[in-house]
Amino acid sequence: MKTTPAPAAPTGPAPAPPTDRSGRPVVLGLRENWLQFTLLVIVNVAVGGLVGLERTTVPLIGTETFGLTSSLAVFSFIIAFGLTKALTNLAAGALTARFRRKQLLVAGWLIGVPVPFLLAYAPSWGWIVAANVLLGLNQGLTWSMTVNMKIDLVGPSRRGLATGLNEAAGYTSVGVTALVTGYLATSYGLRPVPELIGVVFVVAGLALALVVRDTAAHVALELAQHPKPLPAGEQTGLKATFIRTSWRDRSLRGASQAGLINNLNDGLTWGVFPLLFTDHGLGLAAVGLIKGLYPILWGLGQIPTGHLSDRFGRKPLIVTGMLVQAGGFVLALALLDHPLLAGVLSAVALGLGTAMVYPALIASISDNAHPAWRANALGTYRFWRDIGYAAGALVAGILADLLGLNATIVAAAALTAASGLLAARWITEHRTA
Repeated sequence: MKTTPAPAAPTGPAPAPPTDRSGRPVVLGLRENWLQFTLLVIVNVAVGGLVGLERTTVPLIGTETFGLTSSLAVFSFIIAFGLTKALTNLAAGALTARFRRKQLLVAGWLIGVPVPFLLAYAPSWGWIVAANVLLGLNQGLTWSMTVNMKIDLVGPSRRGLATGLNEAAGYTSVGVTALVTGYLATSYGLRPVPELIGVVFVVAGLALALVVRDTAAHVALELAQHPKPLPAGEQTGLKATFIRTSWRDRSLRGASQAGLINNLNDGLTWGVFPLLFTDHGLGLAAVGLIKGLYPILWGLGQIPTGHLSDRFGRKPLIVTGMLVQAGGFVLALALLDHPLLAGVLSAVALGLGTAMVYPALIASISDNAHPAWRANALGTYRFWRDIGYAAGALVAGILADLLGLNATIVAAAALTAASGLLAARWITEHRTA
């Protein structure tokens, strides 16, 4: 009987595992990259802390220190911050094609060095606005890079948890810092003591940015392992990706509009809530509690919601979260005769609703973007999301000057509910793993 010979065993050494620039083996996964991931989480604590300096005191600095009477003039610092951060987010995606993520992270921290000093000692309101241009550059580069680097490290299967941990670190720090600055302002005045704690965040963030390793090798590994090769002729540049993410792709469009309205809410409450609740008799410590509770719950809540989005999908969390936020605005007005209760319950609903939305939106963008153009897609999404800060401040300023603060809250509730319904219609699940 004739037998077929067994196939010859492969000869030569097995292919070497990929390595980074330092010769270390490169693997994807949260557990496998826990040390670098943890360092990036701590970096984002510092990122969030720096922007948290402004949440309680700066609107009141505008009215009480510099005597501004127009709501639109007071909210101009948020408009400057939002526009700069949005444009920097968009540029950051394109810049990753020319510079390493670590280089951009370090550059962001260097730009942020003057911010706490300008906030503490600005001789005029124009200097506060200028500080927010620098803060927008800082946040656009540092926060974008921490998001991208964490997604690079973990690979496709744990994106929801990775973005949840990243955003939890940043926004919990925003909230704690807002709370601390409120209490410091009660004891020491609106300036300079509350703002100077930002020096700690700048020093810590810059030091850790210099230590953390770049993730270019992880991106290359994911590209090599990706189950769907980049289609022939598909453009990966910023212009093509911007159009695809903003409108052409239905799911990416749905996530982008939800991100814009979500941060419109944040920009609006950033300016409106301190004025609304002080007008109804609350002191700085109580306003600090309200302004701190919202991002603390937003931050901590993203750890379980990010994990849930990995298990059950992005869309249910996005839609429900937008509707919960709309309910938070309703609570703020319905209970305004009891301002502390109104502020706390509104902050709880807004915080929990945003926690449901935030990691699911970033993960949804990542799910629907090929690794070859993912950085540009995330930059485009973050552009639209953070334009929401400027849009929220602009809408709030105009409506507050024309119709009052209460009408501004009603408009925010209606826009948020409508955005949730659009997300339900446009977003579809597209899981890569």
